[in-house]
Amino acid sequence: MPKKLFSFFRVLAQIGLLIAIWLASDWFVRRTGLPVPGGVLGLGIVFVLLLLGVPLSWVKDGAQWLLAEMLLFFVPAVVAMVKYKALFISEGWQLLVVIFLGTALVMCVTALVVDRFFKIEHQLRLAKAKKRAAS
Repeated sequence: MPKKLFSFFRVLAQIGLLIAIWLASDWFVRRTGLPVPGGVLGLGIVFVLLLLGVPLSWVKDGAQWLLAEMLLFFVPAVVAMVKYKALFISEGWQLLVVIFLGTALVMCVTALVVDRFFKIEHQLRLAKAKKRAAS
């Protein structure tokens, strides 16, 4: 099988795996009534699977393709905004404030979490280095 064709089917299989995890987690959330979106639960499942040793190569190329094409997934939402022109005229400034504050909040929390994990990782490396030096 040619390399490009093999690569295409590998990406397709990885996207299929990610979609299957999302569908299963969405089904589970609907059945149990968990107050968490199925996609968030699915992301957590993928994270746990990676922590348990599932190779990143099983999902990496498919995830990269989905991220690269993410704009396509938002176009329908933007087109749907045309239907609610009156809402945007009357409440548009409030929506913009919420969008801006929400984005800023997500960015700040993400920065704090990443910073904290880098500090933890640094402390673990120092402890490991001290352990090696002591032995």
